[in-house]
Amino acid sequence: MSEDQKTVYLSALFAGGSAALVVDLTLFPLDTLSTRLQSARGFFKTGGFKHVYKGIGPKIIGSAPEAALFFLTYESFKYYFEPRVDSNVLPLVHMSAATISEIVGCLIGAPVEVVKQRRQTSTNTKHTSLRIFMHAVKSEGLIKGLYRGYGSMLTQEIPFSLIQFPVLEYLKKVYRLSFKNDVPLDSWDVANCGAMAAAFAAITTTPLDVAKTRIMLADKRFATDTIRTVLKQIYYEKGFKGLFAGFTPRVMLATVGAYVFFGTYDLSKNFCNDYLLNHDLSVNW
Repeated sequence: MSEDQKTVYLSALFAGGSAALVVDLTLFPLDTLSTRLQSARGFFKTGGFKHVYKGIGPKIIGSAPEAALFFLTYESFKYYFEPRVDSNVLPLVHMSAATISEIVGCLIGAPVEVVKQRRQTSTNTKHTSLRIFMHAVKSEGLIKGLYRGYGSMLTQEIPFSLIQFPVLEYLKKVYRLSFKNDVPLDSWDVANCGAMAAAFAAITTTPLDVAKTRIMLADKRFATDTIRTVLKQIYYEKGFKGLFAGFTPRVMLATVGAYVFFGTYDLSKNFCNDYLLNHDLSVNW
């Protein structure tokens, strides 16, 4: 393995994990409010504005490795394919990288999301994250209990990433050429591009996120409902408005979260790259 490859892998792992932790600690309340607004039981019956940090435990435990694994896959894919394809094909490279990264990252993200969302919407103080985890495994099995929303999560996350990352890479390129005379962007520039890309992606994929939340929170009888079935049911019950439940906190979370995430990611990545350049990586891998 070359020194460049080691730098790409290590910086992606470090930066992805660091950025995820920062976002989760600062913006978790918005995620809780969005989840409760999308719940079939209703906002106030699932806790309203109270205890907005419920479920933060499993999120912190899982989000760092999930993001680290996602960006390890994403940056590795870009590192290998970008020099080998024409510039006109780069959006397809970014879309493919994002898709594969989501499939890998959601292997960790899906169980975390199931436990987190059930904790966020539970009004029983005895329902700790560990108790919810054990109940899901005991009553439904490891796969069905913790991965019941894996398919719906991919159905929501992949379109989001298919939009977000090509738009992000395009905005970074335009910003660099138009305002920076083709010099590398500062971290806050990357943060601005990330926020705009995430806002656009969040707006267009909200109905899929609503359906994913319903499936993950549903009791055992309705756990096998498809995205299409759930979307039809939501529209029948609440109309077009129901498909965009939690729209405002979701878009706010995506926009602010992406600003913090990509700014922190780029800052952490630059720090890690500088550190690795000044240290010996000659140990065999």
